[in-house]
Amino acid sequence: MPVRKGLDTTMELTRHAAALKAQGYDFVLRYYSTNAAKNLSLGEARALSQAGLAIGVVWETSGTRAGFFTRAQGLADGAAAFRMARDAIGQPFGSAIYFAVDYDPTQVDLDGPVGNYFTGVHAALYVAAEGQPSYRVGVYGSGLCCGRLVERGAADLSWLSQSTAFAGSRQYAEQQRYDIIQRLPMRIPGADGIMLDVDPDATHPDRDGGVFTV
Repeated sequence: MPVRKGLDTTMELTRHAAALKAQGYDFVLRYYSTNAAKNLSLGEARALSQAGLAIGVVWETSGTRAGFFTRAQGLADGAAAFRMARDAIGQPFGSAIYFAVDYDPTQVDLDGPVGNYFTGVHAALYVAAEGQPSYRVGVYGSGLCCGRLVERGAADLSWLSQSTAFAGSRQYAEQQRYDIIQRLPMRIPGADGIMLDVDPDATHPDRDGGVFTV
């Protein structure tokens, strides 16, 4: 399986789908959250899919500090992400929802609040799907974070943050342990001369990254 070229952005991409495909992009990563302004919409998902672009999604609200992460928060976020994926977008079961840990957590954080959060996410998805398989759980974060959660079975996939100074990130990248890897921000042209602020991404050569089409 070849490496697939992608990007992530908070920008809405409906009108830019064909332009991105023409530039050689294979997939885009977009958001589920409590902020409707940055969320993937059904119309956008359909436009991206029709242009031949696969879609990945990440749930991210306020996961920038240890104090945000609790089992209760994981239950709430997992349930909300499930509803958006199934009911708003029609995301197919078996694809992934990544959950962001967007800071440099310590081992204590990962064994405590962050780990508890992912326990809550799994429980919420299990209940929402009535005990049947639904979405694979991914984690976005540092190398230490991704590695620890995948090793514990708290996450099925990992999306390595661009922050190479975070704990374990350089080694995680060098060892190609990620499913998706994020690079430093850049600007690229979209439709009608509009410039898009994006982060480049790429899949591991042997993994699908949990992306989907609708």
